[in-house]
Amino acid sequence: MPGGWRERVRRVGRTGWLWPTLLTLVVAGAGVGHAQPWRDELATWSAASRPLPDLLRLAGTVDATTAPYYLLLHGWVAVAGDSVTALRLPSVLAVAAAAGLTAVLGERLFGRRAGLLGGLLFAVLPSTSRYGQEARPYALATLLAVAATLLLVAALRRPGPARWAGYSGAVTALGLAHLVALTVLAAHALAVAASPARGAPPPDARTPPPVGRTLPPDAGTPPPDGSTPPDGTPVPGRAEWRGWQQRRRRAWLLALLPAALVLTPLALLARGQRGRQLAWVDPARLGELPGLPGALTASAAVGGLLVGLAVVGAAGRGRWGLVLLAAVALPAGLLFVGGLVTPLWVPRYLVFTTPFLCLPAGALLASVRLPAALAVVGLAVGLGAPAQLDLRRTHDWPRSAPVDYRGAARIVDAHQRPGDAVVYHPRQGFLFLDLGLAYHLGADRPRDALAVRDQRRAGDLWAVECDRPARCLAGVDRVWLVTAGRPADPARRSADPTTGRPPDPLAGLPAAKRDALAGWSPTDRWTVPGITVTLLTRPS
Repeated sequence: MPGGWRERVRRVGRTGWLWPTLLTLVVAGAGVGHAQPWRDELATWSAASRPLPDLLRLAGTVDATTAPYYLLLHGWVAVAGDSVTALRLPSVLAVAAAAGLTAVLGERLFGRRAGLLGGLLFAVLPSTSRYGQEARPYALATLLAVAATLLLVAALRRPGPARWAGYSGAVTALGLAHLVALTVLAAHALAVAASPARGAPPPDARTPPPVGRTLPPDAGTPPPDGSTPPDGTPVPGRAEWRGWQQRRRRAWLLALLPAALVLTPLALLARGQRGRQLAWVDPARLGELPGLPGALTASAAVGGLLVGLAVVGAAGRGRWGLVLLAAVALPAGLLFVGGLVTPLWVPRYLVFTTPFLCLPAGALLASVRLPAALAVVGLAVGLGAPAQLDLRRTHDWPRSAPVDYRGAARIVDAHQRPGDAVVYHPRQGFLFLDLGLAYHLGADRPRDALAVRDQRRAGDLWAVECDRPARCLAGVDRVWLVTAGRPADPARRSADPTTGRPPDPLAGLPAAKRDALAGWSPTDRWTVPGITVTLLTRPS
């Protein structure tokens, strides 16, 4: 191999961010299209596939916080299509980029090996694959949280308008991706406040303080009178240091101003939609906190291992070790306290904090021999393997209660006839039975007999049904009744196993629907996990 190429190969080998990026692409991309879209992803598809004016109307009605992500996916779907893989590919790319930036951030703070190992840990977390394989904004928020933190480190070490502007843009984008992710700013405030006001700049700071005097890497606390230390290097006095720190803190606050101007209207709009958007969220409970590491990593075993490594690793890494732990603890604490008074406590909203656990853990592993460090990464792989396999089977939560939209659609597709209609129950709520059939059957699905305004025309995630179902069913001879059902064997069932008689398909329907379908004959009934499909025919 020519010498030039050998040097290029060595240079690539020394690129710490590349290997976590590639590993994440492989792991998160494996089986990306296998699990069918679950209800949250169906909402994404419904929003992103609408014409732009209808998408903007949706933002004014519900889900405003996710509207910027829907807008991004709207452009992506127009180019790449709406297959399962296409919908999820932006998230795969986002977590891969997040892994690379995690390695870069770790290198800046703790050294190249720490960054590499922290990035590798992030790459193999089950949650990295879980949210890298989901058409929701969590992967993008994770990428932007790491990018904003990396830009903050750069701005604190070498202040300048361009660096602060970059940080400001990243924070604004982070809020647009997910408002909850802005809780990381609490840790950023701590980083700004804890930056050395009495000591020297970090060893890699090459820009002198504004007073124009340079400190050596090992300079200590400046003398109160600004006198010259024994090595002859002049240093700023205490008052000058304080002035420098005050200017840096003012620069940070000023950098947040554009984000505040852009995001405040979005936050106010989202606040008015909170009752509809988060009605399913229970109040926060103290008993849920011990399970948070497992919720963040999608595996209790991996979460316990990672938190243990991170806490030990942060203890000996100075203020940045503590800041990184704060970037996990403060957002979690803020979200939990908020969840005590309003429905906010959803642990997956905090998945953007996982890189900040991986970095002090990577710093700890960097202090041991490389084979031993890689063995710990391999241990994380082994502990997370069951979760990795599980998430490729279904994205539903809880995993024990999957909803097989694809199976229900196949049943309807195999047995429908021209002129058939479909009726759904429940129609409200977040099960999205109608969106599930619409995604898998497209225009070939039966007519939605009771919908007087579909989701697009209603500017909502839910269709508007007619208030007189019997009138809307006039002229229909066969109806597919698609209802929520408990998890069951995906087998056709024509009779109740306890009585031997066909079960009542109308049980549980609202009175108006039940009366409209009274007397119709159930000719077939199927169950798939989470859904019951019944074919009804009008009496002759």
